[in-house]
Amino acid sequence: MNGFLIGRFQPFHLGHLEAVKFALSKVDHLHIGIGSSNKSNEKRNPFTADERKTMIESSLDGDLVNRITIHFIPDVDDHSKWTHLVDEIVPNYDAVFSNDDFTHELYQNRGKSIISVELKSRENLSGTNIRNLISTDQDWENFVPQGTRQILLKIDAKHRLQDL
Repeated sequence: MNGFLIGRFQPFHLGHLEAVKFALSKVDHLHIGIGSSNKSNEKRNPFTADERKTMIESSLDGDLVNRITIHFIPDVDDHSKWTHLVDEIVPNYDAVFSNDDFTHELYQNRGKSIISVELKSRENLSGTNIRNLISTDQDWENFVPQGTRQILLKIDAKHRLQDL
């Protein structure tokens, strides 16, 4: 069975890592969609799709990396067309993993199987919080996997976020 998980991953954090591991405990192969892939260098979307892909791949063990495929999913202005765009980009998948009510609704309307993903430590493990911690030079390193940490330091995320 194949699954699909989408997120913006701005940046990829420990909550995302847990969601990937949860999804992989339910399916043989997981398609990961990097949402808003057509946006970067913005306050809400500071990292490029390629940077986010590297964060994900470098944060997973080799056996898990072999069980995922990463796809770039751009934003579209029409929500009713979005799931159809995903279907054009992502091969067949049997289940959608999400914690977002709107995503649940969109896919339920299309008859797709939805598996809810539990959010852990949402107050700390949110991209908004982590980006704020990075830009204000506070402790953020413990909220992201080692692979993500290395990428954020390499691209000088602190200064990018401060400049935005």
